[in-house]
Amino acid sequence: MTVAQVSAPELFRAAYENRYTWDKSFPGYTADVTLKQDDQVFTGKARVSAGFKPEVEGIEDEDAKQAIHGQLFEIAIHRVRRTFEETHGKNSFSFGNTDETGAVEILMGGKAEGDRYKVRDNEVCLVHRHIHGVVVTINTFSSHDTGEGYLSHRYDSVYHDPQTGEQKGGKSLFEDEYEKVGNFYILSRRAISTETDGQTSVQEFLFSNIQLLEATA
Repeated sequence: MTVAQVSAPELFRAAYENRYTWDKSFPGYTADVTLKQDDQVFTGKARVSAGFKPEVEGIEDEDAKQAIHGQLFEIAIHRVRRTFEETHGKNSFSFGNTDETGAVEILMGGKAEGDRYKVRDNEVCLVHRHIHGVVVTINTFSSHDTGEGYLSHRYDSVYHDPQTGEQKGGKSLFEDEYEKVGNFYILSRRAISTETDGQTSVQEFLFSNIQLLEATA
């Protein structure tokens, strides 16, 4: 598929529909979880329900528990399968620039006015979105091909103030690894390295003994 042959909405839709998501038969899962945070280690149990609701047990430290809960929520929310119309039905799309890597910029109008993306090789490789009063910019450097859609492997994330453009917090570099359990790809490791004011903080989330829940009739 070349840009010359397709419209901006078609190019973006193809990349959107190429993302890996869980289908309606997703039963939920449990896992043992370990959080390594700088020089601290926390272990407990994690659960994500069929309705994508995360739970964390066995960890007393509230900050660690919330950190794990937050990552489980992020993982699950990105695996929810929504049609293109459900997510982008109120948006319009136009072409921006093409960069030296061949990534094509998609500029949003309508409800998502001011947001922009880049698409390369039928994958979204840049996200620049206004969310909850901040602007988040995510560059994806590599991905996993599951055969049923792609999952991001290495990517970074940074937040800015939408009015002033001032960076909020540090830039984070992510690395994700997945394990296929039954018919579903589930995150087994996420490492996050965040640099703030010249100091680097490292978090590593490890999910092992991943078991699918029994599907309810």
